[in-house]
Amino acid sequence: MDVFTFVVIIVIIGCGSGVLNNYLKNRREEAQIDIDDGAYQELENLRERIEVLERIITDEKYHLKKELDQLERSA
Repeated sequence: MDVFTFVVIIVIIGCGSGVLNNYLKNRREEAQIDIDDGAYQELENLRERIEVLERIITDEKYHLKKELDQLERSA
């Protein structure tokens, strides 16, 4: 094997590893984006549920019912 062939093989291996590295990096980024989208959607759903619970808790009817229940228990 002469020096020229050896250099060509090294260049081909280097280019091939660079292409493979970029391909794997892109696949990891795509997988991370999918995970982030799912987590973001779940977070939004939880925020909506918390808002509903806050509205229920701060509602005057809820407080009135709670006070009436306490009066019934103490009587």
